[in-house]
Amino acid sequence: MKKLLLAAGIAGIATTAFAADPVDGLWKTEPGDTGGYLHVTISECGSAICGIIDSAFDGDGNQQLEYENLGKQIIWDMVPEGDGQYDSGQIWAPDRDKTYKSKMTLDSQNQLTVKGCAVGGLVCRGQTWTRVQ
Repeated sequence: MKKLLLAAGIAGIATTAFAADPVDGLWKTEPGDTGGYLHVTISECGSAICGIIDSAFDGDGNQQLEYENLGKQIIWDMVPEGDGQYDSGQIWAPDRDKTYKSKMTLDSQNQLTVKGCAVGGLVCRGQTWTRVQ
């Protein structure tokens, strides 16, 4: 009986350790000033959450295979806080080539609000991203 309980406990710990974060996946950003948008792959990187630019599209929805920022990290050091909240991260805005303090909220399985604020938190901007996968 003790061996069975020990095995069940270890299995429970392993399942928790290997469970994917609910925010993991491929996300579509809102269109920028020119109508173009990005697909960003969000996944765990150590104990934090990170995002990499997977693909880029122009305002007509055509994939831009030569986009200069493909594969670049756009989100890093995002800390899961529970209940769909992520904080203490950084986000890079390719359109302005600026990095902001960032936080995210998983509003539903398919909507992610991403917000970045300049130093001091007086100037912020945000988007709602839609899950692709």
